[in-house]
Amino acid sequence: MNKTYSYLLLLLFLITWELFCNYSDVSSLVIPAPTAVGVVLWDGLSQGYLWIHIWATSFEMALGLLIGCSVGFLSGLLLGESKFLRDLLWPYVLASQVIPKLALGPLFIVWFGFGMTSTVIITALICFFPLLENTLTGIQHVPTEKRELFRMLGATRLQTLIKLKIPHGLSTILAGVRVSVVLALVGAVVGEFLSGKTGLGATIIAAQGMMDSALMFAVFIIITAIGLIFYQLTTMAERFLLRRHSKGGQDAGI
Repeated sequence: MNKTYSYLLLLLFLITWELFCNYSDVSSLVIPAPTAVGVVLWDGLSQGYLWIHIWATSFEMALGLLIGCSVGFLSGLLLGESKFLRDLLWPYVLASQVIPKLALGPLFIVWFGFGMTSTVIITALICFFPLLENTLTGIQHVPTEKRELFRMLGATRLQTLIKLKIPHGLSTILAGVRVSVVLALVGAVVGEFLSGKTGLGATIIAAQGMMDSALMFAVFIIITAIGLIFYQLTTMAERFLLRRHSKGGQDAGI
């Protein structure tokens, strides 16, 4: 029932938008009608010229997400297990994150040139910190009694990390992945604004140059759809992993 209300709200929004565009004096260059956006979107998908940009952005997003999350996860484990490294490196990690990635874009272009490489690096950097932070938090907040139990059973540090800390912090870690997925799409599009030759971000810049507002809105819809698809896939994977972990804990009598 709640989803029905949500769809009705969307329908009401689209009808109001259409009526506003048809009966107001606002130029279509400023706000195009939903029907005009729909025509442009359909033409772009049916004729195929938008697909190359969709695949380019999706690939850059997925690759940057994979690299950023992998490095963030491993770094979170390393800093979580070593107080010396945490005290030594954390101020520098934090300092690197307060620098806007958009400001680093021109520097990446000088280093890596225009194209996919710079976009992937920007995306990876944006995805890195949320997973590092959540991994670090997740493996540190383990109940003391469980730590003591593993110590008394003679578990090594690596065994404690793999069998206790990571499973216990799994929900927190996966929450970081969800945040990274959303930020990955932002990073990919922003990277394409700066250095992309193809991709949805580059398409928006091209549409801006042609004063084609309908195309820009159509690309916004595609970006939203990609983000929702990736987010839903991540949520499904999270539910599977948490359900499997919970079942494993019950089977082990935990």
